[in-house]
Amino acid sequence: MKIIATDRKGAEHTIEGRDGWSVMEILRDARLPIAAECGGACACATCHVYVTDGWYEKLSPPSDAEVDMLDMALAVEPTSRLSCQISCAPEIDGIKVTIAPE
Repeated sequence: MKIIATDRKGAEHTIEGRDGWSVMEILRDARLPIAAECGGACACATCHVYVTDGWYEKLSPPSDAEVDMLDMALAVEPTSRLSCQISCAPEIDGIKVTIAPE
């Protein structure tokens, strides 16, 4: 499966995802500028991304813990998600995300 990620400078990267991995793990392993300070435990908001319209609706709704973390993030938008909470699966092949500002 593919993930299409736009970095903070506006450059687009097409990255190969791995089934069962989180989008955060894929972005981090591709050396994109995502801090992921908590390592994917949904305990920070340093993996904040914007999910492109059309893809956001295909994801399961955010958990209460994710909503609480997003409340502490900067520049939150209606399509904001924590990339550690998005699991790679065939259903999201081609998902487009933009890394949020720090």
